[in-house]
Amino acid sequence: MQKSLILLSLLAATQAVAADKEKPFSMDGEFGFISTSGNTDTTSIKGKLSAHQELEMWSNDYKVEALYKKDEVNEESTTTAQKYFLSGQGNYKLTNPDHRIFGFVSYEDDRFSSFDYQSTIAAGWSQKVWQDDNSKFNYSIGPGYSFAKRQTGESENGAIIRASLGYQLKISDNAQFKQLVSTEVGSDNTKSKSSSSISAKISEGFSLKVSLVLDHNSDVPDGKENLDTQTAVTLVYTFF
Repeated sequence: MQKSLILLSLLAATQAVAADKEKPFSMDGEFGFISTSGNTDTTSIKGKLSAHQELEMWSNDYKVEALYKKDEVNEESTTTAQKYFLSGQGNYKLTNPDHRIFGFVSYEDDRFSSFDYQSTIAAGWSQKVWQDDNSKFNYSIGPGYSFAKRQTGESENGAIIRASLGYQLKISDNAQFKQLVSTEVGSDNTKSKSSSSISAKISEGFSLKVSLVLDHNSDVPDGKENLDTQTAVTLVYTFF
């Protein structure tokens, strides 16, 4: 009887450890849609795919985002927002797996910004500062190079310093808070982004997410705003 209890305890402990272990691959899909008609005609669509890959020597993150909005202006239907963003970061684990060397690439096409496109490559130091049952925090910093083209046709390419941090807090068994901040400092322009979100699980695989995204460029032409804000309520589905 005593041996059976010991075996059951060991089995339960093993299962608990396996449950807490980070998944080798996870992916979330996010979608928001708003359509109004009558006195005001608008259509807004927001989509996002986020994936995380945890391997023995690598920890990788991938993102694809899209935003589209159409409004009725002077009794004509006009596109008022169209933005696409892609990024990927690979983190190579050193002897201490919390210490890493990262490589990062991104591409952004925002039709209504002062840029035709903005792209970045960077590499440097990345570290998982801590991760426990309720929270985790990591950062990365290193040199890179930016490629950008203004709507005027002028190219702006140059060296940058890129830094980012990510924080995640488990509020309850069904809710969590995430904060992501990044900045790319260059001689021509400093591009910064902040993404804050709270998500709550509403059923198996589905969550409701409220987010606030701030995009800032230090150098913009007259008539353009330095700061773009985006507030959204979206439905998130966890594929894996």
